[in-house]
Amino acid sequence: MKNLLASITDVVFPPRCLACGSILGDGEPSFCAPCFSLIKFIHSPLCPRCGCPFSEPAEKDHLCGDCLQVSPAFFVARALGRYDGVLMDLIHRFKYGGKVSLGERLGELMARFSYPSFRIGDYSLIMPVPLHPRRLRQRGFNQALILAGEIARCFSLDLDFMNLRRIVFTEPQVGLGRERRAQNIQDAFFVVDQGRITGERIVLVDDVFTTGSTAQECSRILMKNKAERVAVLTLARAA
Repeated sequence: MKNLLASITDVVFPPRCLACGSILGDGEPSFCAPCFSLIKFIHSPLCPRCGCPFSEPAEKDHLCGDCLQVSPAFFVARALGRYDGVLMDLIHRFKYGGKVSLGERLGELMARFSYPSFRIGDYSLIMPVPLHPRRLRQRGFNQALILAGEIARCFSLDLDFMNLRRIVFTEPQVGLGRERRAQNIQDAFFVVDQGRITGERIVLVDDVFTTGSTAQECSRILMKNKAERVAVLTLARAA
């Protein structure tokens, strides 16, 4: 009966490409072939620590200059694709256009992607980067929580969206330089219950990795509260 209802739904409301809205053919679960080809998925070569992609395809994975100078608090960071073109447009429609259902589909795409030297299933807890309550009231939803919820569902992992809190209302990070971003986010997060963090291998989820300041500060707080390991997973990478 479930399969019959799904078939009827597909006839009445045929699945459409997330990017352009065209009707999808068989074997095209989220994007039509032309739009899918425009997404710049991130594969090796990259920095094995922060996930920064390198431009030369002949290169091997190696630590980038930033990670050689200062080791980040997170164990590894990965992103689905580069923050431009189709993927950037989808994120804007989701984040600023309030398209929550689009975010759910993007979260599922994040869960199904094969990342270099990183497996979500090796971790025990999924946590979204939190919004300050004031920002949450303005936007109406936390985009990182929508993505994290789908990833947790796909892997049957625990989702904790209450323990890591944003306690300082900061100016938006958009348009700020690297140093100003780091200053803006310093001491902005707080862990409510250390006991729920201790010994956990955490996947910290956000929408975009730019300079890594937010990921670094959240990871620092989680590690300070006895997390075993923190991995950062984002939908896109701008840097």
